Amino acid sequence: MESESSTQVIQFAPNQKLDDGGSLDDAGQAIVALLGEAANISNEKTERAMTAAHRLAMQLRDAEDRIAQLQAEVERLQSRAARAEQWLETIRQQIQDTLIGPLQSSNRRPVEH
Repeated sequence: MESESSTQVIQFAPNQKLDDGGSLDDAGQAIVALLGEAANISNEKTERAMTAAHRLAMQLRDAEDRIAQLQAEVERLQSRAARAEQWLETIRQQIQDTLIGPLQSSNRRPVEH
């Protein structure tokens, strides 16, 4: 599997006659230029990756903070619901003791004529 790249390939031509070193200097300068370009591209990609990593780290920290807030809210609401259930049980018992209980015992008494 081959992937496209933005690099240039300088072909080696072994059958060419070398001149006074001018083409050797040109090849060396081309290689140095390509290495400089590769370094610049690498630095740009590294900078983009670091920026993205920093942004994601900040988003993660924000998400963790929000999760902690939501967990605290859930605990508060669960506690409130438990207290409400206790009050409902107390009210039910009070209704049973003060209203329903006396009515049931008065219904059980024999009626006097």
